[in-house]
Amino acid sequence: MTLLLGVASSTCAQDAAAADAKTLPQEIPLFPLPEVVLFPTVSRPLLIFEARYREMVADALKGTRIIGTVLLRPGHESEYEGRPPIYDVGCAGEIQAYEQLPDGRYVILLRGLTTFRVVSEDQRKVYRLARIEPVAELLKKEELGALSTLRERLAQLLYTVLPLDADPPDPALDDAEFVNVTAQNLGMPEPVRQELLEQNSVLARARALVERLEKK
Repeated sequence: MTLLLGVASSTCAQDAAAADAKTLPQEIPLFPLPEVVLFPTVSRPLLIFEARYREMVADALKGTRIIGTVLLRPGHESEYEGRPPIYDVGCAGEIQAYEQLPDGRYVILLRGLTTFRVVSEDQRKVYRLARIEPVAELLKKEELGALSTLRERLAQLLYTVLPLDADPPDPALDDAEFVNVTAQNLGMPEPVRQELLEQNSVLARARALVERLEKK
């Protein structure tokens, strides 16, 4: 297993995610990916090279800068040039920074905002557009202690599974960010990572991560 350093956005991850869920547009462009699952409050660089997705990024930069990442389902290869099947739950992200290369490709830094569920799709663009329902990851005050305990256990387990040359997430991250950075970057099959994204709270995600690592 390897863990790459993730970039988190704030020390108030849950408040930020809740606010993002309230302000997310009802329709956003979809960026289907075969091997990337984005998590709230975590940033990830992406290379955009297909013409349809270069157009998607150009349109997003003129507007809200928001695109939704979704994981392609297994067996998508035969339909990749069209509209292959995707998982219903994805993560909306905001383009924090970008560079357009001389050949027209983009390099973007996408920060996860909040999870969402795809309700329907519109085909008026060359890229995919979807009506979505945001899914706010709310954390009750009485759950903060349990999350902190799970975060400590997760940190302990990471030291037992990471190679010597791999760094764990920044210990200065708050509990929710620590869990999401781990979920996004820890080596595992993407369908398993998708299951973590679909957990109904960061507390449930932390519990699932700990249970997975304790079985190693």
